Amino acid sequence: MSSLKVILLYLGWALLWAVVQTLVIQEAGYPVGLAWKDASLSSGLVVGSGYVMSLALRFYRPGGLQVVYLMGWSLGVAMISLVLWETGMEYLLSPQEAYLAFVEQTFFVRLAFAWLMILFIVLQNWLCFYALEKQEAEERKTATEKLAREAELFNLRQQLQPHFLFNSLNSISALVKTQPDQAKKMVQQLSDFLRGTLRKDDQTMVPLADELQHLQIYLEIEKVRFGHRLQTQVDYQEESLPLQLPYLLLQPIVENAIKFGLYDTIDDILIQITATRQDSLLVISTQNPFDSALLQHKQGTGFGLESVRRRLYLLYARTDLLSTHQQDNVFITTVKIPQKP
Repeated sequence: MSSLKVILLYLGWALLWAVVQTLVIQEAGYPVGLAWKDASLSSGLVVGSGYVMSLALRFYRPGGLQVVYLMGWSLGVAMISLVLWETGMEYLLSPQEAYLAFVEQTFFVRLAFAWLMILFIVLQNWLCFYALEKQEAEERKTATEKLAREAELFNLRQQLQPHFLFNSLNSISALVKTQPDQAKKMVQQLSDFLRGTLRKDDQTMVPLADELQHLQIYLEIEKVRFGHRLQTQVDYQEESLPLQLPYLLLQPIVENAIKFGLYDTIDDILIQITATRQDSLLVISTQNPFDSALLQHKQGTGFGLESVRRRLYLLYARTDLLSTHQQDNVFITTVKIPQKP
């Protein structure tokens, strides 16, 4: 609220309190003119004192256990305002001895009302400022946590590209002498993949259709490495294509499937990727065969599925969005992406 609006609010409050006091004093049998002078002066001093204290609270606010300071502070200000009021009444109404006697008689009653009024104003402002401080502290905490999440997500993205790039360059190096045409093809595909990655670098979410298109380039690169041994099957519902997911989320999942399905074997394997919509979730399942006898001996860097799990947690604050299980000789990885209403 602007300063002008606050001042107008206090002036309106002083006017309302002056009218109420005037009616009360008039009911006691005193002329309306005297009652109005009395009421306008006292209410103006009381409300003005409360406003000054509210300004002071902008610079100093006692803690939650120091409300007693506000009570003593407001009592002292009320006494000062009443002394000023009494002095002003003696100056304005010096011939009116009967009314001045009424002023003397009601001093302590007026002091109690003035204290309660100022205390009400002060406590109201203190609570308002206290709530505002709590809100600002929560906003700062939320902003700090958001920056930390964004920094970690950025770090994960920066790790992902070198991780895949190093693997691809090693494959290209192996193909340069034996299969130069395949190496050339793989360089072109890698260029297309990285170009698409750079275009999406500032995007957090992409449609499933774009992610699958980007994933297809990755699979073509891997097929250059493994030839006919690597076969893939991608199935999806048409209604799932516009659904959003974090970009480059599927690539480490599929890479993990290739690693545990194709390494240490000379057989052909089929990796199946299925995307469906289930209520408000995009559900993507990746299946690959594996040899249970060899699985326990395979150890990687820990970057693949853990990076996916961590990204999902940072984006959605949930730990149940990535799951894995084994069925016969098939390893199944399922990821669920919540969709906005």
